[in-house]
Amino acid sequence: MCGRFTLKTQASSWVEQLFSGIRLLDMPDIPPRYNIAPTQPILALFRNDADPVSTFRANMFRWGLVPSWADDLAIGNRMINARSETLSEKPSFRKAFVERRCVVVADGYYEWQKRNDKTKRPFWIHRKSESPFLMAGLWEINHKISKEAPILSVTIITTPANATTSSVHDRMPAIVEGENANHWLDPTERKLESLQPLLQPASEDFFELTEVGTLVNNPRHESEACLAPVFHTPDLF
Repeated sequence: MCGRFTLKTQASSWVEQLFSGIRLLDMPDIPPRYNIAPTQPILALFRNDADPVSTFRANMFRWGLVPSWADDLAIGNRMINARSETLSEKPSFRKAFVERRCVVVADGYYEWQKRNDKTKRPFWIHRKSESPFLMAGLWEINHKISKEAPILSVTIITTPANATTSSVHDRMPAIVEGENANHWLDPTERKLESLQPLLQPASEDFFELTEVGTLVNNPRHESEACLAPVFHTPDLF
């Protein structure tokens, strides 16, 4: 799964370079984030239906998908992730898979490795350069729960882990890059047989692992200290 992540990079300049020639609308100015948790607002990008070729939008979405038919916000707490293999089967995700795809901007995510002593070691999983990447997602809009303003929400899609990350967890976020990202965001593409192949584990050299301290275990901790590496003293005898 993907239950916490980071975005410490200034996202606006990176996104504009990534999608050169595509106009960016509504990009929010967000501070560096070191421990983003479910139910919090997260940055996602999606294409504008009215101008799918040259425009995409950026918005802040509640992390945890709240379907349009839901009348309780808490349902989103159980839908922070969606398994790529079953998107077309699950009623909560099926329509969004066809009509409301997005990408979530991150520069790392956390995963916890279960140990034989029943403890869990947190790892920050990131690119060697620590540059951002795009996680495939789905978004929804709900008008039922709040009469004041609609609720925009998002889920992050996961795939089986690759060889690099499987030592920590058996799932990882689905990463889309380049033409795959453009294809994923294209609102005119509605064929599941064309979309499903885009959701594959990242290549084995895409990420590296850095073990970090347990400060990150508490989502209230939100500072660069969450990324401090942990070094274990080798056994001498």
